[in-house]
Amino acid sequence: MTALSGKTIFLTGGAGFIGAELAGRLLDHNRLIVYDTLGRNSIRTKTFFPHANLKLIEGTVLDAASLHRSMEGADIVVHLAAVAGIDTVLKSPTQTMRVNLLGTSFVLDAARELGVRDRVVIFSTSEVFGTYAYRVSESDTTTSGAVGEARWIYAVSKLAGEHMAFAAFKEFALPVVIVRPFNVYGPGQIGEGAVHVFVKRAIAGEDLEIHGDGDQIRSWVYIDDMVDALLLLLQHPSAVGESFNIGNPRGTVTINTLAEMVVSLAESRSRIVHAPRRHADVELRIPSIEKARQMLGFQPKVDLKDGLLKTIRWYREQRDGN
Repeated sequence: MTALSGKTIFLTGGAGFIGAELAGRLLDHNRLIVYDTLGRNSIRTKTFFPHANLKLIEGTVLDAASLHRSMEGADIVVHLAAVAGIDTVLKSPTQTMRVNLLGTSFVLDAARELGVRDRVVIFSTSEVFGTYAYRVSESDTTTSGAVGEARWIYAVSKLAGEHMAFAAFKEFALPVVIVRPFNVYGPGQIGEGAVHVFVKRAIAGEDLEIHGDGDQIRSWVYIDDMVDALLLLLQHPSAVGESFNIGNPRGTVTINTLAEMVVSLAESRSRIVHAPRRHADVELRIPSIEKARQMLGFQPKVDLKDGLLKTIRWYREQRDGN
């Protein structure tokens, strides 16, 4: 599939981890508008920043008028903006619901009113599959935990956004695509991801803290593979009106094993310690990516060990000022 070229692409949350990597792959041949609160600003660390084809606008998706003005002229919209990270969600559950639910509604409204024709990609989450998700496919039942448990507010808000997106596709023919990422990691990550936290602590020789027994199981997908999938989603004609799990089932380990791998690969003296759980958790999260493989030709290429080595090297270089 040929590279995207000559498009105006609007990224909400585009200064964040995934958005910044996607921007770097698109900038040479397209005009990008990054709309972000800059609360988690990963784009500032990129070698391409600033760039002649990049316009950075500081704004929130809760400001519908600003969002509408900023999106004018876009051929493609990628909606990544969200409140994410369990600690942040637990501290700000109301804001999480507002940003993830109302913000998605405002993005869809603006895209429809402005006549975005090529693609509107809406980021959801693997958490819509609930506590136990073993090789789940896109058509499997979505679920969440008990009402009143703040841990599930993120999943519920994202799932509601999915329903709104599909409604806009069916009622207004908006060219919507839903992506459900499964535990993305890699250089440049900012926030609360386990790999990001473990790597930084291991490099510094600090304890790696695991909440609970560490037997929770996750599948980890490297950022380059995630962006490869997004580039396919932005162009493939069969993607419109569909949802896709994006992950790497080969990168499946327990949290204990992940911590041990990071310590070993970083040649660190950090200890792995356990602390009581502070909230409900997802015990098992492994995707089926057969739909993305068959429809899009997506195949993750970076194994977990190689991805961790790349990530460790990058954070070490950042720390040392190289």
